[in-house]
Amino acid sequence: MGWLPVLAQVATRVPGLVNLATGIRPLAALAKRIGGIAPERDLPVFATQSFTTWWHLRRASTTQPRPAPNGPVLLWPDTFTNMFHPGIAQAAVAVLEDAGFEVVVPEQPVCCGLTWVSTGQLGMARRVLRRTLRILHDDIRAGVPVVGLEPSCTAMLTADGPELLGGDEDMRRLGKQTRTLAQLLSERAPDWKPPELDVNALVQPHCHQHAIMGTDADYRLLDRAGVHAGDAQAGCCGLAGNFGFEAGHYDVSQAAGERVLLPKVRAADTRTAILADGFSCRTQIEQGDTGRTAVHLAELLAAGLDQRPLDRYPERAIATRPRRPFGLRRTP
Repeated sequence: MGWLPVLAQVATRVPGLVNLATGIRPLAALAKRIGGIAPERDLPVFATQSFTTWWHLRRASTTQPRPAPNGPVLLWPDTFTNMFHPGIAQAAVAVLEDAGFEVVVPEQPVCCGLTWVSTGQLGMARRVLRRTLRILHDDIRAGVPVVGLEPSCTAMLTADGPELLGGDEDMRRLGKQTRTLAQLLSERAPDWKPPELDVNALVQPHCHQHAIMGTDADYRLLDRAGVHAGDAQAGCCGLAGNFGFEAGHYDVSQAAGERVLLPKVRAADTRTAILADGFSCRTQIEQGDTGRTAVHLAELLAAGLDQRPLDRYPERAIATRPRRPFGLRRTP
């Protein structure tokens, strides 16, 4: 599982074939056994098109540049968002452009090294990070802000990466330039008016964001958007990155989820948004017999921008369970 970013790069060349194979029970069981994955877990579904592929196609078809009074911002294409839930990054593009930014995406694959760190492969993580710094050298030195959508990867860039590479100046700069979506909008686009939504939301903050970046900017933004947000007060969702996927950890993982989070999600009204920026948190909710699909802050805001129901924007691969949609409407 530590090599997920590399394996995912291969899988996304033929996502339909990979998803078909892992949907066949004997093949899925073999894949889980080889990967050390708990047999009770559903394997995540690869998106039919990665975000970076969508981005390059979109850029090639765009003839007129958008006004960008707030300058460029580099959108970090982490493995989880890019290859499993690309609609989140598409939604972030819509929000950032509406807020007056020029969105930039790295021309080559980049990675923060998170999965290697979480599996104890620190030497490989350092190599991955140094390659990323070489690719982003010009943007880092130019002071271009970086937006992370996956909290665990954002925390890796802001905290773990600078510690792992010691006194590397470019790593230090990258850490200081990296922000969550809500932090960037608050700091760099304070006059931007978010869409006015009239919706309740049950929020599951990611542990890394709670510990490293904080959630104050998120709650302020939700309040400005008219979202009546309540923290689930659940602590860890129980999946905890690769922990809940590893063989032998399933019972502990589910027990942690059943302590608070999963019962609260099941009890929530179907028109209440379940908001979880972390891939692990969304996966635990979707695979936790809740019948619900959690969404990212970017999706919530983007749905309000064009007034479409959230279940239609943007399309996203869901592992096993259909989403129970709720409507969004602008407050008059």
